[in-house]
Amino acid sequence: MTTIDTGTNDLLASLENGVAVLTLNRPEARNAMSGEMNAALQSLLADLELNPAVKCIVLTGAGKGFCAGGDVKGMAASGDGTVGDATIDGAIHQQRVNQRATAGKLYKMPKPTIAALPGAAAGAGLSLALACDLRVMSNTAIMTTAFARVGFSGDYGGTYFMTQLIGAAKARQLYFLSERVSAAEALDLGLTNWVCEPEELMAKAMEIANKIAAGPTVAFRYMKENLNRAVSGDVDDCLDLEATHHVHTGQTQDHKEAAKAFVEKREPTFKGR
Repeated sequence: MTTIDTGTNDLLASLENGVAVLTLNRPEARNAMSGEMNAALQSLLADLELNPAVKCIVLTGAGKGFCAGGDVKGMAASGDGTVGDATIDGAIHQQRVNQRATAGKLYKMPKPTIAALPGAAAGAGLSLALACDLRVMSNTAIMTTAFARVGFSGDYGGTYFMTQLIGAAKARQLYFLSERVSAAEALDLGLTNWVCEPEELMAKAMEIANKIAAGPTVAFRYMKENLNRAVSGDVDDCLDLEATHHVHTGQTQDHKEAAKAFVEKREPTFKGR
């Protein structure tokens, strides 16, 4: 395993067998997002997207929580929901940059992303979890939008991701009422893919991540783009994009190896080419 220097103790990272594990590391604050954490996450995700050694990314939290979202204590000190002395226009622009480089990057990068939730995912922390392609939850973890409780409308793409996952009516209910969603309910709703015992969480997440990392990375790249565009694209655009990507991946070494392995009745060995 290789440790990745993130420049701050608020975000830990490592890489092993093609899987990058990112750990939000402020357990004393339920891993609430700090400026240092946010900046490091932006920089690291940009690097991991372009690193050919990285095949899959797992995002988790230290201790018993995933991420409590924004630093509400810092917001209370500033009095206007921002940290620092930025103008309202500067704060809006900075927020847009932060969101696109974190939640937006997790959602759009051409590599599968997995959120592993040991505990509560709230506010922007929930948004980060929902931005990932897949989610694994401890059976003691909960999800909550939480924004209404602190007078916010919501950020980091949560309204978009949740609406796509569970539909507009239920998403509005969870945003307006800030209800706590248990792991079992999250599984029923489709907000998480797997639920497991707390002590099994990272093993389960790594099992999935390692399986993906050993898979056909070129196919996953275009598969993810197809799925993302299908959310809001025209059906003909989706059909045309699928055709282009399907023919393209049919020319890859991975496809040819998989076809040969099928005939030979063995598991394929993918190379990402």
